[in-house]
Amino acid sequence: MEAEATSNQQGVLNMTIGALVGILALLAYLFLGSRNETLEVQKQLTTKVEQFASTQLKLDSISTVLDQKIVEVRQLGGSLTELERIKRQLETDKKKLKYDLSFSIQQYDLKIRDYKNFLVVNEGDIRKLKAENGTLLSRNRALEEEKQSIISENEGLKQDKATLVKTVVDYSVQNADLKNKVTLASAIKAVNMDILAVASNGKERRGGTYKASRIDRLKISFTLLSNPLALKNDKDIYIRILDANGAVISESGTSGVVGYEGREIGYSIHQTVAFDNSDQRVDIFYRRDSPYKPGVYTVELYAEGFRIGDGRFDVK
Repeated sequence: MEAEATSNQQGVLNMTIGALVGILALLAYLFLGSRNETLEVQKQLTTKVEQFASTQLKLDSISTVLDQKIVEVRQLGGSLTELERIKRQLETDKKKLKYDLSFSIQQYDLKIRDYKNFLVVNEGDIRKLKAENGTLLSRNRALEEEKQSIISENEGLKQDKATLVKTVVDYSVQNADLKNKVTLASAIKAVNMDILAVASNGKERRGGTYKASRIDRLKISFTLLSNPLALKNDKDIYIRILDANGAVISESGTSGVVGYEGREIGYSIHQTVAFDNSDQRVDIFYRRDSPYKPGVYTVELYAEGFRIGDGRFDVK
């Protein structure tokens, strides 16, 4: 009986040891599985953090480039509307990124690609703007040279005035002839004429070539040169706008006729200017009801019986 009892105890002990070994094996398996799963989660989190940091860095870099372009376009005098819109959109994406729990690298890669494409297109626009500014700079230099030439011409007119005064005193019998010369010398001159197209929203376009659909009004801008022989008084300025066929453009209420070289000629618009003899800049606006037909238009200025200046513009 003792031998049987001992044998039973030994069996129970073996079963207990076996059960413990099984439990330890199960715990070891569960521990290793949990550890592997934790490592995988850590790896995914590390990848997400790296992607997040890379995306934030790219957005910050694009933001810096946009700031530089805004400064450059402002200095060139270009439009900032589209650049500022993209800048606001970028700042919104940067702010959203900080709290984006559903962050997707693919989604932000598409946004970054679109921003880069915009920067490429905008760089082309900036090159065009620089080229246009270069053309305007050259034109301004030419106008400045023309002004200096006219100033030199005025110096010559001052000398002519002294000669004419002496002639009037010394040769009264030639008074009529001298009077005509004085009148001619005292005529005002209009130079540096610019003809701009003004759209219905008030936007002005320069260059001399315009689309008919964008001309709501014409802005005829010119300088009335100072003249030591001219009187400071109100000057009636008559403007003739001729189409490609030489016909005068006229509108009821603004047009009429004026005397020139012994005959009457039609004009498009008339405006009285207070002439102060100081190289003053004058702007005259003209609006017509019917659209402009394509062609080359000529603008002529008349005052005090003289043709004082002219210009032209093209309509496409």
